[in-house]
Amino acid sequence: MGHRALVAYERPDHLYDLRYSHWGGDDLALATSLTRETPLARGTVDSDVLADAVSLERVLSDYLDPCVHEALYLVTEGFAVTPYRVCWLEWGDGREEGRGAIVRVDPGSDDLALRTWFRATKTAMADIVEMGALSRRAAQSYLEARVCEDEDGRPYTYGTDPDDDPNRRRIDARDYWPEE
Repeated sequence: MGHRALVAYERPDHLYDLRYSHWGGDDLALATSLTRETPLARGTVDSDVLADAVSLERVLSDYLDPCVHEALYLVTEGFAVTPYRVCWLEWGDGREEGRGAIVRVDPGSDDLALRTWFRATKTAMADIVEMGALSRRAAQSYLEARVCEDEDGRPYTYGTDPDDDPNRRRIDARDYWPEE
């Protein structure tokens, strides 16, 4: 399965170089293991650059698929790491439009509380839609509003077709096991 994350390293021009981590979304562990001495968290982050010189807006709209990724880490030039939990604001019913939100959260109990709250709220909204009390669109709007207002989330829409950009490298989201 994996716990996929993107790691965005800030450059002097305030753009980001992106790397992928297959297990980096698990408990936001990279928040403490990404350092100047271990910039790839001892191999947890792929050494290959996924994309370079990318604005934060493009990180969100072109690379951070909320259905695939669980976390985003922004790393400053001085290696201050800010972890974000990715919240997928859609349901897996085939009508996804790539709507997501990132929420700044600290690892540990704050992260657990956010994940629990989001899962419970999203599940309740899905049940309300299934019972016919709300439309899918109204439930999604409510869920997005709660994430933004209650958790200070930042919504975004992912959805650039990777085939439209020949310079964009696709993330292989299939499971794999790192070699020992």
